[in-house]
Amino acid sequence: MDIKTLRHSAAHIMAYAVGELFPDVKYDIGPATDDGFYYDFDLEHRLGEEDFAAIEAKMKEIAAADYPFERIEMPREEAKKFLEGRGQKYKVERLADIPEGEAVSFYKCGDYWDLCRGPHVPSTGCVKAFKIMSVAGSYYRGVETNPMLQRLYGIAAESQEEIDAAVARIEEAKRRDHRRLGVELDLFHLDPEDPGQIFWHPKGWAVYVALQNYMREKVVLDGYQEVNTPAIMPRSLWERSGHWGHYQKNMFVTESEKRVFAVKPMNCPGALEIFNSRLRSYKDLPLRLAEFGHCARNEPSGTLHGIMRVRGFVQDDAHILCTEEQIEAEVAKFCRLLKDVYKDFGFDRNLTVKLSTMPDDHVGDEKTWQHAEAALAAACKASGMDYEIQPGEGAFYGPKLEFTLVDALGRPWQCGTIQLDYQLPSAERLNAQYIGPDNKPHHPVMLHRAVLGSLERFLGILIEQYAGAFPTWLAPEQARVIPIADAQLPAARELLAKLVGLGVRAGIDDKADKLGAKIRRAQAEKIPFMLVLGRKEAEAGTVAVRTRDEGDKGAMPFDDFLAMFREKVARKE
Repeated sequence: MDIKTLRHSAAHIMAYAVGELFPDVKYDIGPATDDGFYYDFDLEHRLGEEDFAAIEAKMKEIAAADYPFERIEMPREEAKKFLEGRGQKYKVERLADIPEGEAVSFYKCGDYWDLCRGPHVPSTGCVKAFKIMSVAGSYYRGVETNPMLQRLYGIAAESQEEIDAAVARIEEAKRRDHRRLGVELDLFHLDPEDPGQIFWHPKGWAVYVALQNYMREKVVLDGYQEVNTPAIMPRSLWERSGHWGHYQKNMFVTESEKRVFAVKPMNCPGALEIFNSRLRSYKDLPLRLAEFGHCARNEPSGTLHGIMRVRGFVQDDAHILCTEEQIEAEVAKFCRLLKDVYKDFGFDRNLTVKLSTMPDDHVGDEKTWQHAEAALAAACKASGMDYEIQPGEGAFYGPKLEFTLVDALGRPWQCGTIQLDYQLPSAERLNAQYIGPDNKPHHPVMLHRAVLGSLERFLGILIEQYAGAFPTWLAPEQARVIPIADAQLPAARELLAKLVGLGVRAGIDDKADKLGAKIRRAQAEKIPFMLVLGRKEAEAGTVAVRTRDEGDKGAMPFDDFLAMFREKVARKE
């Protein structure tokens, strides 16, 4: 049985149950999702967890009745009158979305009718296992000025065992939720007065900087030069690049001295401005320009999600200007870099690649697009990676390869990307040129690429991947000095200064608590190393080492601890 069909049928059963319990309900839509289903209701009663048991009980009655799912087609005007007669105003509006010439169909089970394309399982009895999980607000059609509906989420499966496993996964996801851990571990906060912007606290910023510096070292070793371009650029540049016509609704716009400017939503025009600032030769290519550029995108508030989807973010961005003959080698080089980086985070397994092709909203002629898609596909194959085609999902200026990793909970995340662009460097756009071996001007090809994507989003993924227990090399506080008594405070402070001087992100617990409380606090804060200092250790110049994951390692000379620490950092454990 197709799981999405099962989930969609469960959504209808849930809507039927809600209607039985609350006859004044108005229905919107109830699709299957990647991990369950939901239905949006306009209902005077505020649904809460206390309602879930009654709704589930009614769902079980409906499933036990084994009503067949019957498909019924109606002429459009008859369907409209039918829905109006039932007071279902949202369904009337959804009816208008069905293209002319397409059949208008309902699915009926028992006394419940729903405007729906289907398909569905044969009968309600096929839906044997389900559970309501949560309720949340949702604007009608996702537009903030529209009414707020109540979205009821559920899961469905073929057996109760699968439901139990799904509930366990959901509970584990809640335990790892970066929004909760971000507050608990004092990493960042989000202010409702400034939606989509992140306030990084000292600990969170320490992780952020460690991640950024890691990528900085990687790209420098891979032949990139780091640049930085303005955060605000004139409308004229965005018009020439094509972003104004294709992306303006997502841009923050401002005005100064009767000129219009935009906060950059991406870094690519700035990289081409640098390329165009002087005469270039074919001997300068490939030119690899890396930028940790801060971008801003005017995302709808309803789509924002913790630090995973925000309005202000930094990408580990780079733009490679090269000749057509260099495309294959540069894409293969990028793929090696990406796999090397992902391995350090444990994401090197189950990596998938998709080739996104020409969208409807594109610039450039179809022949150029076909040529670019073929070049990117050949380069991907040459790098030893297979890909799936993702039709119509390319950027407006060129096709792209998208790299999807899988986290500890089996969830996919699309992070890395490389895009092949003949448009922005062209004479019709930003007119980038270099002098070729024939002593004539030529337009370079531009490769847009990112390994992590948004650093903010990648950090959100890492928080959930590690459940907040960062590996030593990334941890905001790598080691904590714990004096047993006040008498050891001077030695503890000396040890702290020594650690900091050696580049270790270290702290001290000098509170007037017992040793057990200090160790529990360090464990709760997920500190990788705890260095306990008692009278014996202070006199002998040793440290009693505890680790977050292995517990007591015993007393050892400081240099032995340092060697252990550095090995863990070097091995990215």
